[in-house]
Amino acid sequence: MTTSGVLYLFGSAAPPVFDVANVIQDAQARGFDVCLGLTPTAARWLAPQLAELEGLTGHPVRSEYKMPGEPDVWPKADVIAVAPATFNTINEWGLGLTHDFVVGVVAEGIGKNIPTVAMPCVNAAYVRHRQFERSVAELRDMGVRVLYGEGGFVPNQPGQGRPKEYPWHLVLDAAQELNDRA
Repeated sequence: MTTSGVLYLFGSAAPPVFDVANVIQDAQARGFDVCLGLTPTAARWLAPQLAELEGLTGHPVRSEYKMPGEPDVWPKADVIAVAPATFNTINEWGLGLTHDFVVGVVAEGIGKNIPTVAMPCVNAAYVRHRQFERSVAELRDMGVRVLYGEGGFVPNQPGQGRPKEYPWHLVLDAAQELNDRA
């Protein structure tokens, strides 16, 4: 199969991340060469599946920065998708706090003009914190397509999450659209 581009798929530790293998397959069916990056907690959650996920993508799953001087093991990204993006990931990214690999790559991706889409996965209690809306607005102002609110992820009440209903197709549709425009 010929690929339509390289998709960096980055996931945070929210329950929909457990479906990432299916998302990778869907992205590959759309022609993407997928590289999977995870926050440290998401990598811990998926530890039993990491070898399978590497086999599925054909690339190492990354959750840590490489050492200086080491070659990059991934091809250059054509588009980036960050989903599920937790409260921490959205706020760290919006504030430019790049101690984690995923946030560092997506923050740098803005400066490299790599088309990027993000979809949060947060509950309604978290979004009442004023910084969340500020971070979403900041990311949008920097050109990130944030799928939040109508037409994207709508927060649920704490403890009422429905991870199987997370709208992954919206993330992949947006990534495909951004890639086709580039």
